[in-house]
Amino acid sequence: MDATPTMDGLRVPDLGGKAVLVTGASTGIGAAVARAFAAQGARIAVHYNASGDEAARLLDSIAAAGGEAVLVQGDMSADGVSERVVEAAAQAFGRLDGLVNNAGGMLGRVPTAEMTDEHYRRVMDLNARSVLAATRAAHPWLKRQGGFVINTTSIAARNGGGNGAILYAAAKGFVSTVTRGHAKEFVADRIRVNAVAPGVIATPFHDRYTNAEQLEAQRKTIPMGYVGTSEHCVGAYLFLASEMLSGYITGQVIEVNGGQLMP
Repeated sequence: MDATPTMDGLRVPDLGGKAVLVTGASTGIGAAVARAFAAQGARIAVHYNASGDEAARLLDSIAAAGGEAVLVQGDMSADGVSERVVEAAAQAFGRLDGLVNNAGGMLGRVPTAEMTDEHYRRVMDLNARSVLAATRAAHPWLKRQGGFVINTTSIAARNGGGNGAILYAAAKGFVSTVTRGHAKEFVADRIRVNAVAPGVIATPFHDRYTNAEQLEAQRKTIPMGYVGTSEHCVGAYLFLASEMLSGYITGQVIEVNGGQLMP
């Protein structure tokens, strides 16, 4: 029951030829999403910050499979970088049809009583402000022909997060709310805005911030009984990107969590 799903043989015809920027695409969910879009014939801008080797390997794997991708580097939490990343992606393909705002991170488990203003700024700039900045920069490109924005939020946006993760959870709550607001604001421009909220997914995120005991405790709260993989999330992104499959869907958050949260 917990076998990793495969997208082999899946064809979503209207994704072919689309130019899509995936931020935070070098590892984890972002890498799986970038690979899946490329397999559908989309042209992918693979954004990364510090994981250059991983991003290069992803680019090579996409090329080896016959896909088209470019690399775009930048720290999305820094002033002006989100705009530069979006512009570089759009210029590489001469257009932009979709933006996946996936860059983010907890940046450490810090209890509120120990939180500094600098930690607050870093977490909010990376997880919240970057989504606003990238979406604002992508808007003129997307409205030329219509398109989509898919934001990566989190189960933490609804349950408040675990120990030391309250600020991360709050930032993701911001992302979920912005998703709904942008869906209404951009609907006249034929831009659909939705989000995916992963639950406990085995990615470098948890390798970095969650020890084995904590991960096992979280697993026990999942009705399906196992921790998800990045590939478990991919289908939701492809679905939300496809006008054919989800053309009447906007402002929604798809929860991918094995039943851990049933809103």
